[in-house]
Amino acid sequence: MGTLHAIKFRMNSLTRHWAQRLRESSMPAYLLIPDLLAEDLRSGRLSAGDRLPPLRELATALSLNYSTVARALGEAQKRGQIESRPGRGSFVRGQVPAVPLRGGSAAEMTMNLPPEPDDPALLARLSDGWQQVMQPGRLYEQLRYQDFGGTRADRDAAARWLAPMLGRVEPERVLVGPGIHSVLAALLSMLARPGDTICVEALSYPGIKALATQLGIHLHPLPLDSQGPLADAFEDACKAVGPKALYCNPTLLNPTTLTVSEARREALADVALRYSVPIIEDDAYAALPSRPPTALARLAPELTYYVTGFAKCLGAGLRVAHVHAPSAAATQRLAGALRALTVMAPPLTVSLSTQWINDGTASAMVQAIRRESMQRQALMQQLLAPVLNQIPGGQRLQTQPEAFHAWLHLPDTLSANEAAAFWRSRGVAAVASAAFCTDTAPPKAVRLCLGGPLSLARCEQALRVVADTLQHPQQVHASVM
Repeated sequence: MGTLHAIKFRMNSLTRHWAQRLRESSMPAYLLIPDLLAEDLRSGRLSAGDRLPPLRELATALSLNYSTVARALGEAQKRGQIESRPGRGSFVRGQVPAVPLRGGSAAEMTMNLPPEPDDPALLARLSDGWQQVMQPGRLYEQLRYQDFGGTRADRDAAARWLAPMLGRVEPERVLVGPGIHSVLAALLSMLARPGDTICVEALSYPGIKALATQLGIHLHPLPLDSQGPLADAFEDACKAVGPKALYCNPTLLNPTTLTVSEARREALADVALRYSVPIIEDDAYAALPSRPPTALARLAPELTYYVTGFAKCLGAGLRVAHVHAPSAAATQRLAGALRALTVMAPPLTVSLSTQWINDGTASAMVQAIRRESMQRQALMQQLLAPVLNQIPGGQRLQTQPEAFHAWLHLPDTLSANEAAAFWRSRGVAAVASAAFCTDTAPPKAVRLCLGGPLSLARCEQALRVVADTLQHPQQVHASVM
């Protein structure tokens, strides 16, 4: 009761403060109230997750009519400041920072790694490419500073690699960078300043959260449905908060495996074009589907920075990314930002990736990873589907045949954080939803990774652990106790 009394006292104090500001201002109340919400979030008078008083109580406290307050909260919801939960009320969302900045590896962030095919012929091809790059006559070449963005040969190879996704590609508009994450850091620092806002999926790549915290950029979450980020929510954000960019991971979204539908891609591109909002298309998993979907860069070519790389289709240690910019001028501007942050991509790994593109090894590796992923997905369906079908609540497993991760919605008997920690302690690559959530309401779900160094047999063991836990959730609580 003491806690409830303290919350009520704090809300009464807040509404008195708002009532005074409303009396002193000539601004329409429906516009001032969202501004007061934002101000009180910054000052700490409000916190993400706080519940606002019911509409009629709030209207009485502020000496306003019901429709004015309803309109004000509707405006706040458009700005992404609050969310309405049916039967429970309105809750503050606020500006969500990225993951807390910590030293070392204190935060558990199990990486989403592709399977490692145990194919002797493929391994021999990988080794042959390495030996070509390491020929004695080329060694010093790899130890020198290089032209930023890759040599002409590197850009030509990158253009060929991007062609299945983008069609004809001009090498002059392609840069080779040291991994997607570094390219994203350069793009965010170029397109936004501290205090600015970018739109992101409500569940998104954790790295974008870390970068936003480091750069002081606010994230405005866009709700997701079965087709992708809501275009209407994106348009509302364009009107209300003026985002500096839309960040989107449209193919096999990390963490949910969602691939944005063609219709939704067209709708998002249309909003971006009408409001002149640049698009950062992080297509890390683009090579995995046998038929790549239409890239946003094809629908809004004058606004889109298309980024892909080898971390998810060859190996994360390669640290090579390709970025296609919307114009020659944008390419040069991005090259300057990347040069300032990274100096250059490591010549040795860039040369190796170019060699593998040119001799077909990269394509062979993608095909092998796709086959491995499909085997593991089939195994997961075989082991988990019978168990999940016995749990009330509808579809609980989101995945795609060519992905090597899956999104598992948990029953009420399991906590996402506790389940993920329990599974990791037993060799299962699981991460709770909070790591990916860009609003204040993480779903009760975990991402499962089926790749990395796990053999198919070890993957089966891990999935059996998950199935057993779903059938006997009490073991998680016993472990936590």
